[in-house]
Amino acid sequence: MAQVPQTFLDALAVRTWSGLALRSLGRAREEIDAINVYPVADGDTGTNLYLTVESATAAVEAVFAGYEQGGPSFADALRAMAHGALIGARGNSGTILAQLLRGMAQVLTASDVSHVDGVLLRTALRRAADAAREAVAHPVEGTVLTVASAAADAADGAEGDCGTVVLAAYEGARAALAATPRQLAVLGRAGVVDAGGRGLVTVLASLVEAVTGEAVPEETYTGAAGAEVCPDAPEHVGEGGPAYEVIYLLEADDAAVARLRERLDALGDSLVVVGGDGLWNVHVHVDDAGAAVEAGVEAGRPYRIRITHFAVGDVHTGGERPRREPAQRAVVAVVPGEGLAGLYAEAGATTVLARPGEPPASGELAQALRRAHAREVVLLPNDPELRHTAAAAAEQVRAEGVRVALIPTRSAVQGIAALAVHEPERRFDEDVVQMTSAAGATRYAELLVAERQSWTTAGICQAGDVLGLIDGDVAVIGPDLTGTAETVLDRMLQAGGELVTLVVGDDAPEAVADRLEARVRESYLAVDTVVYRGGRQGAPLLIGVE
Repeated sequence: MAQVPQTFLDALAVRTWSGLALRSLGRAREEIDAINVYPVADGDTGTNLYLTVESATAAVEAVFAGYEQGGPSFADALRAMAHGALIGARGNSGTILAQLLRGMAQVLTASDVSHVDGVLLRTALRRAADAAREAVAHPVEGTVLTVASAAADAADGAEGDCGTVVLAAYEGARAALAATPRQLAVLGRAGVVDAGGRGLVTVLASLVEAVTGEAVPEETYTGAAGAEVCPDAPEHVGEGGPAYEVIYLLEADDAAVARLRERLDALGDSLVVVGGDGLWNVHVHVDDAGAAVEAGVEAGRPYRIRITHFAVGDVHTGGERPRREPAQRAVVAVVPGEGLAGLYAEAGATTVLARPGEPPASGELAQALRRAHAREVVLLPNDPELRHTAAAAAEQVRAEGVRVALIPTRSAVQGIAALAVHEPERRFDEDVVQMTSAAGATRYAELLVAERQSWTTAGICQAGDVLGLIDGDVAVIGPDLTGTAETVLDRMLQAGGELVTLVVGDDAPEAVADRLEARVRESYLAVDTVVYRGGRQGAPLLIGVE
């Protein structure tokens, strides 16, 4: 009898695993979205898992593309997969999956091996389950955490090579997934299994195929109607829950992240913080999106900030299976700072943060348009440089049946003006016309500090000079920000105005807003002033005059 070859996990198997998982989640995405009822019935768990694995797969492919001959080591391939998942993690489920991969990588890359055997893989699966549970502020049974722990338990009892271990883990996860409706009341009432756990089973099935070369039969979980819920199964009262989902990457040390966890836990729920070695992915549901972002600013450097406003009906725990209907209309806006992200989100907009040198790509804008989950979407790019990127994103989503209107706002203050007159009850075309008119009637300025000597439309500037740009052109060059801002404001108000909007960044002098407010009050009768805090935005000061 021919001997069955031993199976193991190497760099090529990691590449195969990520690719298979992406394809499998692509096929299962709609089904997983449809059964998503916990912790928020927002119907995007499958999509979030798909986007997380898409980022992981892209990172693995990038590592392989860097070698003209041969390929990366096993450790490099697995670290790339885990890192790609971390920086691209979406939602509760994607964030937890990223931590599962990181936990595996911590064990499997600790020693210099070219491939992994069954003994080491069992240890890695246990570490993955433990790391994911540690990352969740308040773990709940009947979720993906339960499924991950069951997979590790089953693997612990498996003796043999990698193929034997991963098959045992997969079978253990399947059994645990089938039991989730009896563990969590909201699942039992809706007659569904846990969506995140369903996604993890798909990922483990792909690992089985990558290691053994044999695909396991794909299963569909159309629900668990009639499942007997244990009397002590915990309830999850979603009605009236937090209004926003806030996600961002964070550069911070361990001590700062420990303090951040405590602060965010007090602000909201569904808190998951994953990562390490100075880079973290933060996910939380809150009512005060601005406070959640500000907490990140205090802890370190947050970026790639995504704030999503849960539409009415997202959170539902009734006896019938919930289905999230698209909202009629939504607004998506690109904003330059954390403070403005919170401001826009409080007004009901889905936001995409654009930091200096880190403009969003068309794919990121397209995903934001999808996250808005509406039949009609107004897109505010708030930057002339994003015009073509925004147009490409709008066209991509229009092809999916969503009506998208792109208003060519050139500054965040124009976006604020447009958002102020937005009325979802109006006809779409009328609303777009009114928003476009409000943005067009708003002159905008920004104050910047010159980094080097250069020619401008107002003359030659030196490094350190303050530049006052009006409607995109340098109009004033001055030695200090407050004085230059006063000159810029005077020039803008010479043509008249009814409302001055000031967006003050962290780098602006403390007294600049008070000085400008006083100048308007003393010199321009019947002109109102409103001040917003922009946080770490690209320009120390933005000015709008309507």
